[in-house]
Amino acid sequence: MASVEKLPMLAEGYERLVAELKALREERPKIVDAIEEARAHGDLSENAEYHAAKERQGQVEATIGDLEDRISRAQIIDPTTLSGDKIIFGATVTLLDDDDKPVRYQIVGPYEADAKVGRISYNSPLGRALIGRQVGDEVEVSVPAGDRCYAVEKIEFI
Repeated sequence: MASVEKLPMLAEGYERLVAELKALREERPKIVDAIEEARAHGDLSENAEYHAAKERQGQVEATIGDLEDRISRAQIIDPTTLSGDKIIFGATVTLLDDDDKPVRYQIVGPYEADAKVGRISYNSPLGRALIGRQVGDEVEVSVPAGDRCYAVEKIEFI
């Protein structure tokens, strides 16, 4: 039997998924009402409201299925309980770029990643290059903007 791959994520990411799932489940009856109302208008072949409601129902059901799958495979990790001298999931890493300018990232799951707030996925090119590294290591990574070189300055579990 194939094993189900766990999805590591922070508690905050898990709560966000649960909230999104709850909101979509609450939308279900509204969609059914919209379909019933559109059916009452007669000919379904030329009924744009009916087709739009049915399409939305399909999107919501697919998203609910995806969210339920992710939630069932979630492995919640609390970075404050972790320690060590190597970069792992949940670690907050301070890097020095080519200009010795510090940049800081937390290694998170793919559904929590947001580079604008300093969260990168462990699946991203930089995330993959950082996993397993230690303070003092140099990391070269090819990203869409070109090749980058970083030095690992600090590893924290916060």
